[in-house]
Amino acid sequence: MKAMILAAGKGTRVRPLTYELPKPMIPILGKPVMAYLVEHLARYGITEIMVNVSYLHEKIEEYFGEGHQFGVQIGYSFEGYTNDDGEVVPEPLGSAGGIKKIQEFGGFFDETTIVLCGDALIDLDLKSALFEHRRKGALATVITREVPWDKVASYGVVVSDDDGRIREFQEKPDPSVAKSNCVSTGIYIFEPEVIDLIPSDRPFDIGSELFPLLAEKGLPFFSQTRKFNWIDIGSVKDYWEVLQSVLLGDVTNMAVPGIQVDEGLWVGLNTNIDWSDGTKIEGPVYIGSGVKVDAGAHIVGPTWIGHGSHICSGATVNRSVLFEYTRVLPDVTLDELIVFKDYSVDRAGEMKHISQYDSDEWANARDRRAARRRDNDHETPHLEQKEA
Repeated sequence: MKAMILAAGKGTRVRPLTYELPKPMIPILGKPVMAYLVEHLARYGITEIMVNVSYLHEKIEEYFGEGHQFGVQIGYSFEGYTNDDGEVVPEPLGSAGGIKKIQEFGGFFDETTIVLCGDALIDLDLKSALFEHRRKGALATVITREVPWDKVASYGVVVSDDDGRIREFQEKPDPSVAKSNCVSTGIYIFEPEVIDLIPSDRPFDIGSELFPLLAEKGLPFFSQTRKFNWIDIGSVKDYWEVLQSVLLGDVTNMAVPGIQVDEGLWVGLNTNIDWSDGTKIEGPVYIGSGVKVDAGAHIVGPTWIGHGSHICSGATVNRSVLFEYTRVLPDVTLDELIVFKDYSVDRAGEMKHISQYDSDEWANARDRRAARRRDNDHETPHLEQKEA
């Protein structure tokens, strides 16, 4: 079996993380989410993997290369063009259109292929799924999961007969009209004949166009509803919740990196924690390499602090995710935030640029630290970022 990872989207619902990272490169425990997918495929002996790329494609290509470090072969199909000025312009072809381009170029899909979205963590038993796919004589299979009825509006709903044959799709229906609570997980198994149905003259989507076409033609098209870990990073809110779950140990086969130096506290290499003046760290907390935690800081987990960061004296970091090289100023509190470069995003998904913070909002904190700060009037009252 071969594999295809869909990685060409812009990930607009995960901004600001995707301002500088393609969605499959968003880190979980310091490792891109797509790396977990590649490792999972390799465990099942699937070593030939194509990846369609477009937006910020070089980030993916530079990290994964040709896949040797994972024991696989990885190839790339760029979706876009080079303009008259020599600039590379991304132009995604849709999830199905990207597969068609690869097939027309070199005929890669000459056997059963598993197709995966590059932005989810899974532990699906691929061998069992393939066995059922072949036992039913399916041309196409959609792996589904049951979700609470009030969540169906966030997904593509799959409506199947008792034997799993798919009759209908509903794209993000209101719960009042949803005909099923089984949703597509973005994991598909295709035979080469399916790809022949994809037009090559325009962008084409798997869920909204290819699947209705398969159902309309009455082809052997089935769903498999399976119980497995499926953690979809659809939004920044999802990302915050995923990291909370991972740090709490609720996700199997995912261990916090670094060295555990105390109950619920893991650290990377060469960290500097000043435990004087009431410094308090309540796990689970990961503190990356080169991080400095000043005296009197308070960190409450689940929290991830990226490498090279600085938590100043009196600062409080509560249930937050700080990307690398984040500086939290003295006496400032970050509560359930994701901080990435010059942006912060709260638990509800509200994003702010550093320039949007009102200095008056932090006047009290500024007054408390005035006696001990030096000439740093250039600092932003809330948090600072410095380049790696």
